[in-house]
Amino acid sequence: MSNNGPGVTNPMLYDPPEGQASNTKLMQFVAGVGVSIAAISAGTALGWTSPVLPQLALPEAGNDSTTATASSNNTDAGSGFYLTADQGSWVGAFLAVGAFCGALPAGYLAEKIGRKYTTMSLALPYLASWALIIFASGAEMLYAGRFVIGIATGASCVVAPMFISEIAETSIRGALGAFFQLFLTVGILFVYAVGPYTSWTTLSVLCAIFPVLLIVAMFIVPESPTYLVKQGRRSDAAAALKWFWGPNCNTQNAVETIQADLDAVKGEAKVSDLFTKATNRNALFIALLLMFFQQFSGINAVIFYTVPIFQSAGSTMDPAICGIVVGVVQVLMTFVSSVLIDKAGRRILLLQSSFIMGSCLVVLGVYFKLQNDKTDVSGIGWLPLASVVLFIISFSLGFGPIPWMMMGELCAPDVKGLASALAVMFNWTLVFLVTKTFGTMQEMIGSDWTFWFFGFWMAVCTFYVFIKVPETKGKTNAEIQALLGGKN
Repeated sequence: MSNNGPGVTNPMLYDPPEGQASNTKLMQFVAGVGVSIAAISAGTALGWTSPVLPQLALPEAGNDSTTATASSNNTDAGSGFYLTADQGSWVGAFLAVGAFCGALPAGYLAEKIGRKYTTMSLALPYLASWALIIFASGAEMLYAGRFVIGIATGASCVVAPMFISEIAETSIRGALGAFFQLFLTVGILFVYAVGPYTSWTTLSVLCAIFPVLLIVAMFIVPESPTYLVKQGRRSDAAAALKWFWGPNCNTQNAVETIQADLDAVKGEAKVSDLFTKATNRNALFIALLLMFFQQFSGINAVIFYTVPIFQSAGSTMDPAICGIVVGVVQVLMTFVSSVLIDKAGRRILLLQSSFIMGSCLVVLGVYFKLQNDKTDVSGIGWLPLASVVLFIISFSLGFGPIPWMMMGELCAPDVKGLASALAVMFNWTLVFLVTKTFGTMQEMIGSDWTFWFFGFWMAVCTFYVFIKVPETKGKTNAEIQALLGGKN
């Protein structure tokens, strides 16, 4: 049997025939929640810099030094150091660097020790990184901690969606596939809600609770049936299917389906396989472009401007409350997406997302242009606020969760692992690029053109999704491959 990386197959193509007792979906959702604690851990890592960097910001008078002695007005004076603006940007960016490095090894490890134990093992770098951060005495330890937590975050982006895709029946594959992004936003919301009211070391201690919960949860959840069949453990796979699907599951048919998918894989996947076959090229290209459009939607630019936009609308709301409001909207709308995704389909949610986000970005650009031209905008202060809320809702319904889910749906079994890892690495490369250049864009072309720049890409995205992205709702892998190959 070949080693083909994460997400080798999506075996859940068997639904009970008419008249047969239906499978129980409850435990599939329980397992989805359990493995998605890895996503919560990743979310806390992503959101951590938002409340923490202001606490460690170097006072204006000391901008010429690299590290200053903390004074009594530091929120956590025991830390003993401040960060320059450049150091703060690197504290944020090192997570993306680590995530890039963690994606590919995660797939290899998932094939060697299984999806279950790979997910459990991610708790170790999460805990090690939080220890480095909690006991940091300078910027260098924070860099190290953020790099290590990035490795765990990148690995989570590969293993968790892959595990979920291998345990879910076709009828709920979309809903469970949205769990990763949903729980990612839960982790971000946790940091937004707790961070402003605690010291950054206390926040870090609280964030370290989730990797411990991940270990406990994954002790309960069985191994992926796909991995068990690959290892020749068909009886264990049948037992796992009974756990996931309930006692009425026809395990013999399900195991045979898994085996048939695995037998269809000829040889070990190579990088060249992604480019020598048209369906593989199309799948990879679509997955990479969905990741590109996700990051070039301008989501980070909009979130960065949330507080100023609230204030420009005449709101006296505390900035911390603004962050919590944004976090709550993201969680609620991502949950709505998980409900809609198997009913409305992927394409319509992506199309509404790109079109509405692009429109909101144009409005925000116009608003900041008027502000820069000293035009009185007091009468339309509500407009940018409405645009931000609508933008976040639209992103959470479409381009937040769907690229991660479709990454696992589009690719053939033999190249799925390699393609998924490349897509994750590409995504985190873009995160790093956008994070590090956003400030420079503002300075060079202004806030208005920065928003219009991202709006342009959303216009391109709308056209591309309409023309090229296939609908995968309710389709088996074979049917999806036929669509990618131009067969109806």
